[in-house]
Amino acid sequence: MSMRWGMTVPFGGVPLTDHAAVYAALADAGFTDVWSAEVNGTDAFTPLALAAAWEPRLRLGTAIAPVFTRGPGLLAMTAAALAEAAPGRFQFGIGASSPVVVGDWNAADFTEPFARSRDVLRFLRPALAGETVDREFPTFAVKRFRLERPPATPPQLMLAALRPRMLRLAAAEADGVILNWLAATDVATALAETKEAGPGFEVAARIFVIPTEDAGYARTVGRRMITSYLTVPAYAAFHRWLGRSEVLGPMWQAWDAGDRKGALAAIPDALVDELIVHGSPEECRDRVKAYAEAGVTVPVMALMPTPELTGGGPKALFSLIKALAPAL
Repeated sequence: MSMRWGMTVPFGGVPLTDHAAVYAALADAGFTDVWSAEVNGTDAFTPLALAAAWEPRLRLGTAIAPVFTRGPGLLAMTAAALAEAAPGRFQFGIGASSPVVVGDWNAADFTEPFARSRDVLRFLRPALAGETVDREFPTFAVKRFRLERPPATPPQLMLAALRPRMLRLAAAEADGVILNWLAATDVATALAETKEAGPGFEVAARIFVIPTEDAGYARTVGRRMITSYLTVPAYAAFHRWLGRSEVLGPMWQAWDAGDRKGALAAIPDALVDELIVHGSPEECRDRVKAYAEAGVTVPVMALMPTPELTGGGPKALFSLIKALAPAL
């Protein structure tokens, strides 16, 4: 099977020191990729550095490293180090992140996210190729920066994108796009904006998976996730663009009024079922495969905790990894 099949790491409740066995289990089961996130857990790079050393069968990706929270030079150095540690196996995903992550938690200004993402992308391409960058970009200036250790194989550059301008920027200037918080039926709408992309353009998507047959539990967790994410302005605008103003309107109204319980209650089951993959492991695997059939080249699961996982220990986790793996 040639398709890529990814998993978000690290796993909650598993110490980083115990992830060597997790990475081996993923590779043994048929997973090809591990992708990290960067919100308020681990940073994006440490789990991948461990995977680079412990499991050479896996490809690595960041989804995403924010363009505001590190300076351009530090972003280039960090990406170059990981590309050197895992030659040809690393895809560097960057994105704007959110006002909470950037401003509230990292004391940086979240201004002009599109322009900043564009400028960092345009800086990273020559920097990771080992060129000297001495340029004034619209959102920052870099003077005479050159990597001391440029990677022999520069990483592919992936851009997180939600709406048309960023999607078109990814198609025009990045090696791939990273999608998030969409249904498999939304993939075609997003990819219609990347028609100008060149050959080999990668499409990664993070897909939230709650592997339990307890639909009530899954929907409760899913509703909390939806109110946490889809009230963020960028994601709210994304779903308006996708055509969900009517179904999400009552949730947004309750949330804006400070009625958190009302916001949760306003989310219909059908919307949770659309945006969150849940069910038996086999059902989850088939639903993730639908994203690949819609055009995603790297579907990346993000496992949410379930009672079965929480109480089952490592044995339950490894069994689940096998059940979620692609049918080879």
